[in-house]
Amino acid sequence: MSPSPQARPVLLVVAHGSRDPRHAATVAALTARVRALAPGVRVETCFLEFSVPRVGQVLARLHAEGTRDVVAVPLLLSRAFHARTDIPAVLAEQAARLPGLTIRQADVPGPDPLLLGALERRLAEAAPGRSPARWRATGVVLAAAGSSDAGALAAVGGLADRWRLASGRPAVRPAFASAAAPTTADAVRALRADGIRDVAVAPFVIAPGRLPDRILAGAREAGADLVAPVLGDAPELAGLLLRRWAAAAGAPRAGALAG
Repeated sequence: MSPSPQARPVLLVVAHGSRDPRHAATVAALTARVRALAPGVRVETCFLEFSVPRVGQVLARLHAEGTRDVVAVPLLLSRAFHARTDIPAVLAEQAARLPGLTIRQADVPGPDPLLLGALERRLAEAAPGRSPARWRATGVVLAAAGSSDAGALAAVGGLADRWRLASGRPAVRPAFASAAAPTTADAVRALRADGIRDVAVAPFVIAPGRLPDRILAGAREAGADLVAPVLGDAPELAGLLLRRWAAAAGAPRAGALAG
């Protein structure tokens, strides 16, 4: 039996934040899509740093309003430092300050094979007139933010392998904007050296900012044929946020949340 709307925990989207105003605007658009998918769920947004409102501000407001149950879903594409260390520490600190408020942390939405549909669509948006045959012959660089966490890097590589197998492309190579190799530019050059004529770069990032700009600069430096937009408010990403919330909350699956 589905819990009543009042019994459902608040879904708190925890984004990293950025000095780039495009970041907060993109997070707001994604949050709006989540609300549209599940109008019976209260969805709030907060940021770890740079942007407002911060995590503590939103949780204090919810506590003052009488909220007793919150599921925090990190808006991240890897289980690296922010997901394993920063966010748990902030949530634990706030739970200690706000008696009576239960705060649970859900898993991150990515990397997840469901995001491959969003990545394909973003590529198509970058070159709407490209023929299916030419798309199949296009090599892709899957460019993530990067991390010092070996597991997070391996997960991006695994997603790249899965995408190559599912799409039938000659190659899908991972690349990273920071903290790991290869860079976007090096991955583009490697595909050229392998004889692939058309090379596209697909940023595996959620919102614009410093690292996505670095991905774009590397793609241009190496002469990539096209660069896809960021994931942004992709419905696949919004759906994954709801799935992670539901799993942590013991709520119905995302498809049943609209009632």
